[in-house]
Amino acid sequence: MIPTRQEAERLLLEAKAHYDEVSAIHGHWDGHSRTAARCAEAIAARCPGLDADKAYVLGLLHDIGRRWGDGHLRHVWYGWKYMDELGYDEAARICLTHSFQIQRLDAYIGQFDIPPEAVDELGGALAAVTYDDYDRLIQLCDTLAGPDGPVDMAARMEDVRRRYSAYPQDKWDKNFELRRTFEQWAGADIYAIVGAPA
Repeated sequence: MIPTRQEAERLLLEAKAHYDEVSAIHGHWDGHSRTAARCAEAIAARCPGLDADKAYVLGLLHDIGRRWGDGHLRHVWYGWKYMDELGYDEAARICLTHSFQIQRLDAYIGQFDIPPEAVDELGGALAAVTYDDYDRLIQLCDTLAGPDGPVDMAARMEDVRRRYSAYPQDKWDKNFELRRTFEQWAGADIYAIVGAPA
């Protein structure tokens, strides 16, 4: 189950307002989320069998865990728990899977800034998921999305590599595999669908 577009927009606005009260860096993750949503909607509209409205909502909410402030793995944890508590199980699942193109917790780039018992629960939940087309679509769109519009995938991954001093090659390769998959399904270059990179 997922919220309506209107409810998802409300949840994002509320989350950003709360984030701005507690954040030290005041990041633009809401803009990134809106770009991911627009990219997901545009790609899904070109892929027979996918629901563009659903793709938009899932893209919009994938980073909703940032509502509670700055951090790393904690945004996955908080988003997953928050959406689950609201009864939006499909959105919760996307909060869980969006950072894991490689379906292993140790493939996460960033700090494990949640308690060990939460790490264990998150790892078990991630391992139990059988990825579907929406998991993969939002993973791709997370890589395509900047705060002001689509970005060059390789440049975005290089930026992550610079900030964290690592970007696993299997994750890098998986992102381009996802791009090829959705390009074949949609019958067009990804940037012809979502717009030229900023």
